[in-house]
Amino acid sequence: MAAMAGSVLLAFLMIFTILSSSVSSLSLNYYDKTCPNFESAVTNAVKKAMKNDRTVPAAILRMHFHDCFIRGCDASVLLKSTKKNVAEKDGPPNVSLHAFYVIDHAKEAVEKMCPGVVSCADILALAARDAVALVSISRGPNWAVPKGRKDGRISKASETRQLPAPVFNISQLQQSFSQRGLSLEDLVALSGGHTLGFAHCSSFQNRIHNFSATVDVDSTLSPSFAANLRRICPLQNKAKNAGSTMDSTTFGFDNVYYKMLLGGKSIFSSDQALLTNPKAKALVQKFAASEAEFGKAFAASMVKMSSLTGGQEVRLDCKVVR
Repeated sequence: MAAMAGSVLLAFLMIFTILSSSVSSLSLNYYDKTCPNFESAVTNAVKKAMKNDRTVPAAILRMHFHDCFIRGCDASVLLKSTKKNVAEKDGPPNVSLHAFYVIDHAKEAVEKMCPGVVSCADILALAARDAVALVSISRGPNWAVPKGRKDGRISKASETRQLPAPVFNISQLQQSFSQRGLSLEDLVALSGGHTLGFAHCSSFQNRIHNFSATVDVDSTLSPSFAANLRRICPLQNKAKNAGSTMDSTTFGFDNVYYKMLLGGKSIFSSDQALLTNPKAKALVQKFAASEAEFGKAFAASMVKMSSLTGGQEVRLDCKVVR
């Protein structure tokens, strides 16, 4: 037991060291002398992709989150698998990630401006900011992104088990976030990113079928909402892409997610878990009541999360390590 406790502590210390190693090196003016105008190229790549695919903002935001939670924001989620290694993007929680081409196109444009200068990790962080800002309702969150991240060389599908799962309870969520230096408020604020999300049936099947030995449906769900989810996702669902949007304003970034959560219309068990902690519930109520308060908290938490990085280099191609 002592050996196990020691190994858990060592793992935590390794994660914390990796994630905090480069925070102090980030700067808002990091590229002022080496590539001062590259941010416009990233914004243009996101805008262009959004014209053809309205799911791009949600995809980019989720991609950035999944990148940051594994070894920090080092663009390791962008690396392709090889014959000798299965990369993060092919790990079970990441197989539904898409829109990698947006980052590739942005990188290509930036490389033409400033070869070998701007990291893929910085491009992904900026693209996530742009994705939110471009679809925000009522002039929602926007923030200045500190830059100077480096790209990582290690990407392992096995490490994606570290990502918080949709079935996590509040204790598991808090542990996952605290290991990365993120607070309870960060947890609640970043959960609001689900306002842009889409969930496949498999991620919430546990709430609408065989919830427990005595109850078929999670009683915290609104009956009519649960009935609709069961219609979309029957017990023997065979439709590969069946699922539900995370809130009713599918393509707009706002605080409707929190309002629906309070109304018994959350999708994941992990969403509902926010209401099982008094402090988290109070934050949910605060963000549901004020879109401005949510936007401010979300922006601050995104800067905090995206400042955790552990990369070592600038990749010329975001997909491969040379």
